[in-house]
This record gives sequence, C-alpha cells and structure tokens, in this order.
Amino acid sequence: MFSDELEKISWEETTKAIYSKTDADVRRVLGKKEHLDVNDFMTLISPAATPYLEVMARLSQKYTMERFGKTISMFVPLYITNSCTNSCVYCGFHISNPMKRTILTEEEIINEYKAIKKLAPFENLLLVTGENPAVAGVSYIARALDLAKPYFSNLQIEVMPLKAEEYEELTHHGLNGVICFQETYNKTNYKTYHPRGMKSKFEWRVNGFDRMGQAGIHKIGMGVLIGLEEWRTDVTMMAYHLRYLQKHYWKTKYSVNFPRMRPSENDGFQPNVIMNDRELAQLTFAMRIFDHDVDISYSTRESAEIRNHMATLGVTTMSAESKTEPGGYYSYPQTLEQFHVSDERKAIEVERDLKLLGREPVWKDWDQSFDQLQKNGVQRFSPL
Repeated sequence: MFSDELEKISWEETTKAIYSKTDADVRRVLGKKEHLDVNDFMTLISPAATPYLEVMARLSQKYTMERFGKTISMFVPLYITNSCTNSCVYCGFHISNPMKRTILTEEEIINEYKAIKKLAPFENLLLVTGENPAVAGVSYIARALDLAKPYFSNLQIEVMPLKAEEYEELTHHGLNGVICFQETYNKTNYKTYHPRGMKSKFEWRVNGFDRMGQAGIHKIGMGVLIGLEEWRTDVTMMAYHLRYLQKHYWKTKYSVNFPRMRPSENDGFQPNVIMNDRELAQLTFAMRIFDHDVDISYSTRESAEIRNHMATLGVTTMSAESKTEPGGYYSYPQTLEQFHVSDERKAIEVERDLKLLGREPVWKDWDQSFDQLQKNGVQRFSPL
C-alpha cells in the first residue's frame, strides 16, 4: 500500500531538497531525453526553474501535441447529494454548516441528466457526492450509474473512498473511472483539516487508490487541494504516488488535477498558501514534462482566461458550465454548493473559445476517439 511507501519519504527533507535546486539542475533536467524521475520533477517545480518558464511551456506544448494532438476532452460534474458526515474545515459540505441538504431522487437525477444533455453533447459524466454512506452509499451510486447509461457513454465518480470489492461492483453498473483528491499528503497536519468523519482517516483515504487499482478501475484521477500546505512539497508527494500506481497498476490510465482553493459557503477557512497563475502554469508544464501520458485536468475553479491559455500548452481535459450544488442543472438550484466556480461560461462558449484557439473539444471519452487521432499521426507514449 502507498501509505507504507509514504512513511519512507520525509516531508521536511523533500521541501528542503526542492528549495535547494540550482540553475544547473534545471538546465540538466530540461536537457534530458529519457523519462524523468520524481527528483527531476522537484527541480522543475522549484523556484530555480521560474526563469525557464517559456522553455518549459514549449516542451509541455510539444509533448502534449505528440500525445493528445489538439484535443480537449470535455466533461461535466453532477452533484447528486451534498449530505456529508465529514467536518473538513475548508468545504461547503461541512457537517456543521447549517444549510439545506439534498439527496436527489431517481426522478430528479434523470431530470438533471436531461438538462445536461441540452447544454452540450456531453458524454463524459462525473457523479459527485458528499460522504454519507448511510443515505447515499454504494447502492445509491450504482442506481445513479444505471440511470445515466442511456444518456452518457463514459461514467466516473468522485465519492467517499470505497472497498476494492465495492469499486469492482460499480464497474458492473458502467463505472469507468474514479476521481479522489487526497487534499494533502502532509500526514502530520491532515487531521487539522479533517478532524472528524471517515475522511479523517489518512491511511484509508490514501490507500483508496490501491483499492481502485486492485478493482481494475479503467482510469484513476488524483489531486491535491492547493492552499492547505506548501504546494511544491504536496505535488511532489502526488508525483511519488503517481509513479507508484503506474508501477503497480500499469494497465490503468491516470489523470491529475491541481485545484486552487476558492471560497466555500462557510467562508471560515482562509487558504494557508496562495498559488499565483505563473506558479500554476509552472506546475502544469512540469507535470507534462515529467509524464507525457498523464491527463491534466482543469475545472471551472479556474478562470476562463487561464483555462484558455493553458489549453494550448498542456491541459487535456476540462469541465464546462459546472454546477456544484445538487440539482443545479434543472430546477433545484437553491441548495448548498461545495464551492463557487470562477469560469461561468456556457459550455457552447467554452467550445467556441477552444476552437478559436485551434483546439478540438471532444465530448465523448478521449480514449474512444484515439483511433481517429492515430490515423492523423498522433502517438501514444508509455509513462514508464
């Protein structure tokens, strides 16, 4: 399990190593032809690499074009419940937040599916829940997946970590991918942000990715929440985790996301760390240079401006016209949302802007359209 590997990696020593990188280290890494290791990734996200942002952008663009062409895979998240038993201090779904809780019925879920299909030809659906298995557990998620199959061809979930056999069960209901945010890999401070509830169990969450791999999940999405801890160290731990998963579950595909913290309904928690746009760009370029094959996703947490810019330089998946409250697409928009979006463009506006930038929005699963890309000369690279 990855928790055992993580015990061998010092947070403090990793931070020190990142900030000790030199100009010579950066030039050495940028000149490498073979695949990079985590130490190289640390170099590219270090302060020493900031003068090389333009060089990194060109490399990132080159590797993205070679692997993904000009395509941007489009997806839409659907929150089917905001009921949650956790007390994450930064989240609008915090159990102590005295707001209306909603668990969509089957009829309401279907209404949401129909409403989404009227926005754009979405085929990639991400079902999202709070963490309350007593009222929205595996059977509820399975039913939502069953109901989604007539409307969407690619189904993913972002829910509480499950047992391996539960993930496997959901694959029989059409599940293709699972997204889970570790939030932070700083085990010492993790409990500060997650004081109560199942999410407070660090090992259960971080080892959930192993259970996904054991269940044969087709695609695993991972990420840290930028704003909790020193971001360079946190994403380095995620890079270690990614390489570990690729080694042990090599048939699985992987995606990464680096959401920057935005205000939530409770408005009580302020980010400990602020990542500016240039740093987000540096991280994106570094991740693409580190791993040519990984899918890099930007959500509507980010502004339209930076999403447009990064769509030409390394990002390969985007959400559009996202609602973060249950029922937000149809007729129940007054419920508690998890966070406020920044990019409020309509899906068709996102599509228009991407096309003006020379990108090709793909509404179905990216892998389903890969055969066509191969015919156009795009190559698929192994991350290992």
